Amino acid sequence: MTFDDLNPARLRILIGRRVRHQGQDCQIIEVLDDGPTLILQGDDAVIQANRFGEAHRRVPHTYTVPVCDEHGAPHAEFLALKLAP
Repeated sequence: MTFDDLNPARLRILIGRRVRHQGQDCQIIEVLDDGPTLILQGDDAVIQANRFGEAHRRVPHTYTVPVCDEHGAPHAEFLALKLAP
C-alpha cells in the first residue's frame, strides 16, 4: 500500500487480516472514517465489569490504531503493525 491508499474505502480490504500489535495477536475488525482509524480485536480476553464495577464476563480486548498522524503522514502505530503468521 502507498500513502495515497490510506483512505477508509481502500483500507477496508484489510478487515479480517491478522496482525501483531504491541506484541498481541489481533484481527482487524473495522475501519473508521474518522482519522482513519483501525479497530483491532485481540485474541486475549479481559474481564468486563458491569455498571456496578463487579466482574461480569470475559471479552476480547479492543485496540484503536490511528492510520495517519495530524500531518496526514502514516502514524507510527500503524507502521508498527506486523502481519501475523
